[in-house]
Amino acid sequence: MRGLKWLALWSTVVFVFTGSALGATTWQANSVWPPENHHSKALIEFAQKVEEKTGKELVLKVSTGGALGFKGPELLKVVRDGLVHVSDMLMSGVAGDEPIFGITTLPFLVKDFAEAKILNEVARPYYDKAAEKWNQKILYTVPWPAAGLFSKKPIKSIEDMKGLKTRTYDKNGALVIQALGATPHPLPFSEVYTALATGLIDSVLTSTPTAVDAKFWEVLKYFQRINITQGVDMVNVNLTAFNKLDRKLQEALVEVGREMEEKWWKEVERIDAEMEKKCNDNGIESVPPSEEFMKSLSEVARQIHQDWLASAPAEAKEVYHKFLEKVGRKQ
Repeated sequence: MRGLKWLALWSTVVFVFTGSALGATTWQANSVWPPENHHSKALIEFAQKVEEKTGKELVLKVSTGGALGFKGPELLKVVRDGLVHVSDMLMSGVAGDEPIFGITTLPFLVKDFAEAKILNEVARPYYDKAAEKWNQKILYTVPWPAAGLFSKKPIKSIEDMKGLKTRTYDKNGALVIQALGATPHPLPFSEVYTALATGLIDSVLTSTPTAVDAKFWEVLKYFQRINITQGVDMVNVNLTAFNKLDRKLQEALVEVGREMEEKWWKEVERIDAEMEKKCNDNGIESVPPSEEFMKSLSEVARQIHQDWLASAPAEAKEVYHKFLEKVGRKQ
């Protein structure tokens, strides 16, 4: 793994040198998601638009599927250290390094896409400030559909959760799974399919695009749309590299980022429905959760919120309360 990282760093240096020699600046851009995932598609589109807008003065060479060898939780450090110039990263996945990003997946904090967008707007100044501490700038954000539960058996109650071995992707999801009597397994995406095939896990807390990416219908049978959390990815640029660009190129990056954010926040709700249908067409059965089940899940989430507030940094608490006030919900 260390060799891959140094290769990535050396390749970046070579790309920059070569690009400069041709009168252009060439950057490396990273995504851990498969090329057909909407986050990878967005990053590829972003790179194409930047190249067009700058007349190829700035070129982003995009690597997807984790090809550069980096894992999700380390991506704040990867961009900070200049191992890549630009990277897509799951906010809650890097919350271990920067806690404020964990608010994106507090269970049942947001009820739908509209509320997820409101939370993003309320929190954005705080996110920007946190990113700057890590020597980077957020170019744009794109949401995931809300996370449901994919499983080998139908899950209709809290009792059905007990004993499950469930892959989770961040601390908040793991807390919910653990509180319900299941065992959370924090696995990177690249290891999920093998873990299912070998029996290490028997269920996955994730969104519909990930289920399609991994062809869950080959190893799982049911989908429960419980919408526990709704993750958001951010695409960050190394601030030192950004500041070395002339003003015209900086403005192009920011402008294209704004365009991408506006487009993809609208796209993802459609993608969610499309990906669920694809799962259904391939044999996965959607199991609508009962009101009783959802009420039980909400009660578990309430305690997790209280525990989070007790240890969250002051700015994260500000975001939490401002968001609830904005959507008219009791605190």
